[in-house]
Amino acid sequence: MRFDIITLFPELIQPYLSVGINRRAFESQGDTPAQIEVHLWQLRDYATGNYKRVDDRPFGGGPGMVMLAEPLSACLSAIKNAREAMQDKASSRATPVVLFSPIGQTIAQSIVETWADAKGELESGAILVCGRYEGLDQRFIDAHVTHQLSLGDFVLSGGEIAAVAFLDAIARLQPGVLTDEQSHLQDSFNPAISGLLDCPHYTRPEVWGDMPVPEVLLSGNHAKIEAWRQAQRQALTHNLRPDIITAKKL
Repeated sequence: MRFDIITLFPELIQPYLSVGINRRAFESQGDTPAQIEVHLWQLRDYATGNYKRVDDRPFGGGPGMVMLAEPLSACLSAIKNAREAMQDKASSRATPVVLFSPIGQTIAQSIVETWADAKGELESGAILVCGRYEGLDQRFIDAHVTHQLSLGDFVLSGGEIAAVAFLDAIARLQPGVLTDEQSHLQDSFNPAISGLLDCPHYTRPEVWGDMPVPEVLLSGNHAKIEAWRQAQRQALTHNLRPDIITAKKL
């Protein structure tokens, strides 16, 4: 699985790839190649002129600047050529081009699982485009972008944070990344817990301040513990995310 990222700020993304548990997905382990290859592409390297300009004022007036289509297209072509040169690793399918945008589909766990499945329809990974300023020239989007994704109903300064969040969610689902292979099955939104929010968790000491751990968790009765956790998941989801209950008709 390979992800190429078009960005003006690769230094915002690079440190993430080498820290934390998820680095296991991005680093080679001995003779075993990385499960997820990430290649960062500095967009300004594909701009022309003395100033390597990547943006200009919008037609029709208005505040802000718009990213130019030409350097974006040149960078995209270079990426596609690089991927084609690695025919032993590349998928025969067309590589998706993803733009992180407020108008995109909100990223949900079900979407992450589709992209994380190396045997799924998006086997080749993707080319991720991190926009800046007021956005991209629409003509580049119309010509090349196949998917638009969003973190939610708010606006960021650029797509780098969204790209990192997207990669993080995908990486933790790869085999061997998490210490316990089963741990992600208990995550919020996972089908294994009916897509509900996760339950509260507790650890030592048994009493912290004046707050004890719920007695059922100390009982050793696994059936009762699971029943308590499921009740907590349902209550939390009902109170905090009733839209999930409605959507799933739980």
